[in-house]
Amino acid sequence: MAKKDIYNNSVNIFILLALFVVSCARMGTPDGGAYDETPPVVLRTNPAIGALNNDKKRIVLEFDEYVKLQNASEKIIISPPQIEMPEVKTSGKRVIVELMDTLKPNMTYSIDFGDAIVDNNEGNPMGQFAFTFSTGAHIDSMEVAGTVLDASNLEPIKGMQVGLYSDLSDTAFITKPFERISRTDSRGHFSIKGVAPGKYHIYGLIDSDQNYFFNQKSEMVAFMDSLVIPTSEMAFRQDTLWIDSLTIDTIIDVPYTKYLPDNLVLQAFKEENNIQYLLKNERLTPNKFSFYFAAKSDSMAHIKGLNFDLSSDAFILEKSLHNDTLHYWLKDSAIINMDTLEMAITYLCTDTVGKLVPQTDTLYMASKKTRAMIQKEKEREMEAFQKELKKKRRRLKEGEVLTDTLPPTKFLKIGCKGIRDVHATLYLDFDEPLARIDTQAIHLRLKVDTLWKDIPYVFEAVEGHTRKFRIRAEWRPEKEYQLEIDSTAFTGLYGLHTNKMTQTMKMRSLDDYGTLAFDITGGNLAKGAYVELLNNQDKPVRRETIDRGHVEFFFLNPGKYYARIVNDVNGNGKWDTGCYADKLQPEQVFYYPQVLDIRALWDMRQDWAVDNQNLTKQKPLDITKQKPEKEKEKRSRNAERERNRR
Repeated sequence: MAKKDIYNNSVNIFILLALFVVSCARMGTPDGGAYDETPPVVLRTNPAIGALNNDKKRIVLEFDEYVKLQNASEKIIISPPQIEMPEVKTSGKRVIVELMDTLKPNMTYSIDFGDAIVDNNEGNPMGQFAFTFSTGAHIDSMEVAGTVLDASNLEPIKGMQVGLYSDLSDTAFITKPFERISRTDSRGHFSIKGVAPGKYHIYGLIDSDQNYFFNQKSEMVAFMDSLVIPTSEMAFRQDTLWIDSLTIDTIIDVPYTKYLPDNLVLQAFKEENNIQYLLKNERLTPNKFSFYFAAKSDSMAHIKGLNFDLSSDAFILEKSLHNDTLHYWLKDSAIINMDTLEMAITYLCTDTVGKLVPQTDTLYMASKKTRAMIQKEKEREMEAFQKELKKKRRRLKEGEVLTDTLPPTKFLKIGCKGIRDVHATLYLDFDEPLARIDTQAIHLRLKVDTLWKDIPYVFEAVEGHTRKFRIRAEWRPEKEYQLEIDSTAFTGLYGLHTNKMTQTMKMRSLDDYGTLAFDITGGNLAKGAYVELLNNQDKPVRRETIDRGHVEFFFLNPGKYYARIVNDVNGNGKWDTGCYADKLQPEQVFYYPQVLDIRALWDMRQDWAVDNQNLTKQKPLDITKQKPEKEKEKRSRNAERERNRR
């Protein structure tokens, strides 16, 4: 071989080796191609799908690829419900279900997997899949479907059991397990399969003790007043045949069996707790002790001191509107200084048969914050003050004299948040009950030109609040106000008084506001029905009563609002829950289905036909907290892989 050929061959080998080294040095994600988007396919089952006269309690499903279960406990539901929890597991390409309960004769069994079965690699869900067999000679194939919503706010409820009873007695729901059952998905949707022809009552249940019937007040429930009668009819749906991924060949009508009813709406609620007992008692500080009860009460507990005299002038009682929370602020220093208070409390308590009976408990209440702890806090505060004083003295220049050598005065705290809106109310809050109020030391002034002019106001306690007060006045747009409170205006129960306070407030211009009005029809609304304007957290910000189908909101700050109607049937000014024993449904709630964009100087008037839209479509998705679970976005995953290849 010529030297030139040897040289050329050596160069070629060198180049090939260099390219090999460079290609090995380029680290990256191995390219496995596009993600698999094909869901698992059932190849065979044992017993067969739709098997009759089946006596096997072990069900095996075999697929064309390796599979796994996602959220099996949430998604898989077996009907009729199983008292002893079945075992559901995967083994390679198989899903195995072991039923523990004895099979019932002549019964259709359905194992609804939902979308729990996914392939092992990419997690592609199989889709809504149910396995059915019968222990008798035929399969019951009817279905009943619908949606469960929270009655108070129309939120879809996920994971709620929905079941049927052919026993139409009112006691079935509170004594027997469901006959057929389903569970709601993230949309609140349910589908009860394997239903026989007949008449049924339908119920929803958050089953905290897993016995498949309603036996605890804490369980959320739903029921319908009317009977459910399953039927079916032939219907058609359109299917598209494609020439390729971009070209449609034909759109055809495909017949299928439509099962009805498929649009039931159940409104779920928790019953008002009427089981009364003493929930908690505490004495956080020496001067106050508190009681918390599990339910509201028409009567108030009676307290008797055993090692002290708790006469009516020894305390100030702060109680909630329904007597379920009681705070005793002690006035007698001799009682305050006692390490442990021994007392007897007598109150109405629910007994084992559900009746209210008097009960007396003896309590020993020691303060969590002792006098020694309080004294230590004072000493630490004084030490900190002395250290700061020494620092100030060291910083003094020659000839300067330190004048501020006394500890700072401790004042009674007063909470006062200024207002800017002409419709708002000014509130004052205190940390403890007040022993003295001097309204002459409260001054409200209006700025006229450059001078402050005293104006009239109303100072009053807020009902149901011992430590909260309000100041009402005629607030005028664009005007500036000044609230001045003298240092001795308020004196607390324990001797502290407020410091001098001045707060200036300027009201918004009318040009800063918008107006919203609704003309409301339908809904069979009661006289006390009202509209709540909501923020983007579904929280009420304003409320107005509906007057002959009309409601108006003035002085609205610009922004986005939502609205709902509360059909206040009993006129008590609040939404009331239901009661299954009394067959009382909760008060109805309706949502305006669109966002309301309020702008300054705009007058918006909207028609609101309450009955025009199904309850399941009323609440805007923006403020719906229980969002539907998104399906896997395979295309975006493939696009991500393509980006990684570059």
